[in-house]
Amino acid sequence: MRKYILLLFLSAFGIFCVAQDKYILLKPDRVFDGEQMQTGWVVLVKNNKIEQAGAMMFKLPPGTPVIELKGMTLLPGLIEGHSHLFLHPYNETSWDDQVLKESRAERTARAVNHAKATLMAGFTTVRDLGTEGAMYDDVGLKTVIEKNIIPGPRMIVSTRAIVATGSYGPKLSADNESARGAAEADGEDALIREIRTQIGKGADFIKIYADYRWGMNKEAQPTFTFDELKKAVEVTQSSGRKLVVHAVTPEAMKRATLAGVATIEHGDKGTEEVFKLMKEKNVALCATLSAAESILKYDGWKKGVDKEPQRITDKKKSFQLAVKTGVTICMGGDVGVFAHGDNAKEMELMVEYGMKPIDVLRSATSVNADVFGYADKIGRIKKDLVADIIAVEGDPSIDINNIRKIKLVMKDGVIYKQSND
Repeated sequence: MRKYILLLFLSAFGIFCVAQDKYILLKPDRVFDGEQMQTGWVVLVKNNKIEQAGAMMFKLPPGTPVIELKGMTLLPGLIEGHSHLFLHPYNETSWDDQVLKESRAERTARAVNHAKATLMAGFTTVRDLGTEGAMYDDVGLKTVIEKNIIPGPRMIVSTRAIVATGSYGPKLSADNESARGAAEADGEDALIREIRTQIGKGADFIKIYADYRWGMNKEAQPTFTFDELKKAVEVTQSSGRKLVVHAVTPEAMKRATLAGVATIEHGDKGTEEVFKLMKEKNVALCATLSAAESILKYDGWKKGVDKEPQRITDKKKSFQLAVKTGVTICMGGDVGVFAHGDNAKEMELMVEYGMKPIDVLRSATSVNADVFGYADKIGRIKKDLVADIIAVEGDPSIDINNIRKIKLVMKDGVIYKQSND
């Protein structure tokens, strides 16, 4: 009899302890599903996944809370394609001084604040392209976010980035061996070793500087040969990861494209020939328009008042040429050069420079998810994907500025921000 009673008690206790599924129904005016704007849709979230998305043709579980989002647009959580969470705006502290004078403890503390600001701005994922001297601390930051110790976006990290010896900064006097903002590696053997080291330390992808400002007159010139880049891509891809490059010159962009990289960052001087090659080889462009504008503003340029700098004129032309050529465009602003939380600036400039708002929304959601290799998890409002969802006031496909009017931020099914103001 005692055994029977004990079994009954344990059974009842087990049933009581089974976690109940948590449902939330979101009812906006419209839903951007990552590809198209939909009307008449609702989205049902179950725990941390999207259970249903579409017309209300399903039975609602009893007791499901309903969040009314009148006048609002629901979107997948935005994906920042080019971030540096361990940097802060250069008009606050120069890049050299951040790398040389700020302790890693300070830089990590700042990165914690940057991560929260990014999430609150509706960017639930960031692809972070290098700690710039903070070693592998992006892996640690990613881990504490995943453990819910601090709020922040899900992170896709590259750790240190890789440069050719002598090309990268900080550069002081010739006899001053200062710290470097990235890992130096030359030749195929050294590249293989460095790539595998970074993978072992937790890198989700590899970043290489295919050119840099180390020419005779400090102009950008290629740093790695085609064979070096090809070997780096081969080694990276053999681990199931992607390799991306910083490149602004046509020659470096061409070498990287033929080597098989996934994305080219910046691409300032891209030509029609290079962009056609990129399209043919399915290499995406992350143009980082905001970085160029921010740096020029720090130097005194007053947009709308002063004459447009040649650098901006050239950047507009190359970006428009990339769009016209049909290159896949990722959304990424090189945030860190400018303030974290102001990530939407890049989306606004993409429209200003010639992209349609609906295409910019795609770039910041489904396109980034596809290009970065995360389409099975994020980037769309779709059944069984992770519930990374935001709501904004108005319709950002008509006015991209509405993307700043964040009213709801949900990441992994958890609501981090909700406002009806």
